[in-house]
Amino acid sequence: MFEPIEEKTERPMNSLHALSSSKESRYGQSFIEAFCERREETPFSTKIMEKNAELVIKNASELLTCRDDAPDLIGLVKNGWVAVGGGKIIAAGGAESVKPLISDSTKVIDASGRVVAPGFVDSHTHVVFGGSRVDEYFAKIEKLSGEEIKRRGIKTGILTTLEPTREHSIEELYNETALRVRDMIVSGTTTVESKSGYGLDRDTELKQLEVNRLLEQRLPITVVSTFLGGHGWPHDMRKEKYMDFLINEMIPLVGGSGLAEFCDAWCDEGYYTAQECGHILEAGIKSDMRPKLHEGGYSYIGGAEVAADLQAVSADHLNYDPRKSLRRLAEAGTVGTPLPGIDFAVGHERPFDPSPMIEEGMELAIATNCCPGCWCTSMPFIIILACRNHGMSSERAIRAATIGGAKALARQDSIGSIEPGKNADIQIWNLKRHEDIAYHYMTNPVAAVIKNGRITAVDSALIEE
Repeated sequence: MFEPIEEKTERPMNSLHALSSSKESRYGQSFIEAFCERREETPFSTKIMEKNAELVIKNASELLTCRDDAPDLIGLVKNGWVAVGGGKIIAAGGAESVKPLISDSTKVIDASGRVVAPGFVDSHTHVVFGGSRVDEYFAKIEKLSGEEIKRRGIKTGILTTLEPTREHSIEELYNETALRVRDMIVSGTTTVESKSGYGLDRDTELKQLEVNRLLEQRLPITVVSTFLGGHGWPHDMRKEKYMDFLINEMIPLVGGSGLAEFCDAWCDEGYYTAQECGHILEAGIKSDMRPKLHEGGYSYIGGAEVAADLQAVSADHLNYDPRKSLRRLAEAGTVGTPLPGIDFAVGHERPFDPSPMIEEGMELAIATNCCPGCWCTSMPFIIILACRNHGMSSERAIRAATIGGAKALARQDSIGSIEPGKNADIQIWNLKRHEDIAYHYMTNPVAAVIKNGRITAVDSALIEE
């Protein structure tokens, strides 16, 4: 059980999980509410640095600051302390940097024997969708022939998800998606990117983006929206006609609505060519949406060059990218986001290799790619896959899941590391060493999650407001 304490008494407190249910304890209701209240974000300033800490985490066996310039990739501090005030990190490091900020009103969490890390930044998901593709999943596992799949009436592919997503009301779509996002939060994710792309029509694409807004309003997580109208095209419309609709109607509409920060497309054989993706992303730029690109997942047709030329924030998948294209991406400052979950889910014939990406100087992110074809909400599981199946070190994978993910969303100035002035998005692991996150299978290692300075999850349960 995860047990925060009050500094001035040093008395152990009951589990926050239990207390959040009953709201009764010897410390009184006001003490619990101090943990559970939502704090408004305030800009980092000298004034914040001078004030006493509202929350302190002390005695972490390992504090992973994950600062960008850390030589060890994770900014490891033994016996680490963190101070939080006004929803921001105000100090991080050894005890000497934090103890002077403790007052009688400071709430203190003793993280002895545990690891403290930045909240995960899940920078590539399709988490808003209706329905399931479990029949398709097992058809592929059983290696059924196309004829047998057709005989059994099993629908496959992205278009399979269009029908239920289109049919769901916004509340139905929210309710299904919220279950997945809650799982993400209790698994340590404090920021998630969420794409549209399962409507390929005006109303459904906007509905998906509206659900993103509702998720952020109702749950303790930051949701970064991406418009992925270029995920395919409807079966009853020629690609050329759909592209005209996408570029001249949908992208200006979405950009003008402020519902999406990024514009994305799928560059692969059978989907959009490199040139077509260039047109889509250029239209997005004109409508104030920064470019991201799915490319190299199942073939290589020049997507990296498009992403580099347009200075895309990230290029994702990368299974088939040649080394020279990886070099172009690195030179452009585009973050590479390989996706261990989808490679595992589809039994990819060419799993991504991070070595040439690293050797060419790319910053890497990893993400769940939560979608109907990869129903994964756990960033710890993605770290396990990145290490075991793709040969990443634990340090490289943790970095990719935190500051790397923040860079893939152009949010590295506010999230992704534990440094003064950044948002207090923090997680505490029931692990003694950071390597254990890729070594301990089948349990949720996350003891607690802190979002903007407020404890939002304990022992795999959300603390409701």
